[in-house]
Amino acid sequence: MLIPELSRRRRLGILTICCMSLFIVYVDNTIVNVALPSMGRDFHTSLSGLQWIVDGYTLVLASLFMLSGSTADRLGRRKIFSVGLSLFVLGSLACSLAPTLSWLVLFRMLQAVGGSMLNPVAMSIIRNTFNDPRERAQAIGIWGGITGVALAAGPVLGGLLVQGVGWRSIFWVNIPFGVLALVLANLFIPESRAEQARRLDPIGQVLVFVTLASTTYAIIEGPGRGWASFEILGLFALAALGLVALALYELRRHEALIEIRFFKSAPFSGATIIAVASFFAFGGFLFLNTLYLQDTRGLSALSAGLDTLPMAVSMAVLSSLSGRMVGRWGARPSLVLAGAAMAAGSMMLTGLSHSTSFSYLFAAYIVFGIGFGLVNAPITNTAVSGMPASQAGVAAAVAATSRQIGQTLGVGIVGSAIAAGVGRGFYSTGFTQTSHADWWLLTGCGVLVLVVGLLSTSSWAVRTAQRTAVRFDLDDGSTHLATTT
Repeated sequence: MLIPELSRRRRLGILTICCMSLFIVYVDNTIVNVALPSMGRDFHTSLSGLQWIVDGYTLVLASLFMLSGSTADRLGRRKIFSVGLSLFVLGSLACSLAPTLSWLVLFRMLQAVGGSMLNPVAMSIIRNTFNDPRERAQAIGIWGGITGVALAAGPVLGGLLVQGVGWRSIFWVNIPFGVLALVLANLFIPESRAEQARRLDPIGQVLVFVTLASTTYAIIEGPGRGWASFEILGLFALAALGLVALALYELRRHEALIEIRFFKSAPFSGATIIAVASFFAFGGFLFLNTLYLQDTRGLSALSAGLDTLPMAVSMAVLSSLSGRMVGRWGARPSLVLAGAAMAAGSMMLTGLSHSTSFSYLFAAYIVFGIGFGLVNAPITNTAVSGMPASQAGVAAAVAATSRQIGQTLGVGIVGSAIAAGVGRGFYSTGFTQTSHADWWLLTGCGVLVLVVGLLSTSSWAVRTAQRTAVRFDLDDGSTHLATTT
């Protein structure tokens, strides 16, 4: 059951509702970062505890995005979207009342269960609401731009709330927006389902969660428990086995949780790699920068949030421009500029010290923000290009999953590198020197975005996307293919 042709006003209203859900999920992704030092002091936690506050959320998002997308295609997109909004609001309220670190991480996971039902499902609603290819490209561009605006707004908004009210208030902002979006969704979004939705894949879902959870736990806890300890080595082995088992199982399954055939398209595979690399860099950048500004330079949460304003503004402006750039010139210019700017901004901080001037910091923030602002729209657009409309939710979920995997790994790996370098006392003066290797790692992520961006937008890559679409069409008997842009 596809969405019937709607008036332009109603289509724009649906786009607005979907963007509201995207905004609150991604604001929550970054608003927490500026509150981490305050949370750490209240709960008397180590660096690994702060990593779990961030990664507990992104881990669940990454694990459930694909399940939520396919479930919505089967049971009804508006229904799953509404359930997701309800869980996200309840999870936000619970986070604001959490009595201990363990409860906070648990409630963050509840938030993420709801959040996993929002982004891929909303993307699927947009894909099936806008039937005209040009309008669809513009809507997806706006959608991708909102991601950048939301991620940019988080640290600034978080600084204002933490300084003025306390860290618990950062979760309150989700409640009115979530409730409003829930009411509007039930009033204006028509129900829709895929004509031939795929069956649920519980085994694949379990393998995805085991692989991601064991990898994340090993990375975060490795410095404290010892990289050569039986527990950590066992978790890495479990992650490797889970990944191999997942690939073998999904290849043999007709309606897989992860559609391996999608990856025969070079643009789709490239978008996945770019999503992981860019969000790795972004997650690591925010985590390092928060600890540096508040714990090393001694700034308040408000001052730290305001100091990231140059990055936030450049991200917001370029996110808005990027959608139009993709619609006019394709994905290549945005991806090349994004990779170059992210690499340059990170490289500028490889010599970070206690006395680095704030004007220099602001320049690095602006350059990195330009790069990250440019990258979201081409990722989203490429992920659904050439894909059948009936599988739009799954295709969008892969891109969304890749973003969260990247951010989870970024926070986990850079945090563990810091923990290994300065020990449990991450407030020590060794932080800046130890962070240099992390900044070089983030620089490498930017270079990877640039290189893969060039390869995945070549004429050869476009031909692989066309062949994949034809094969998928022949195999499944689908006749509604997403337009390649």
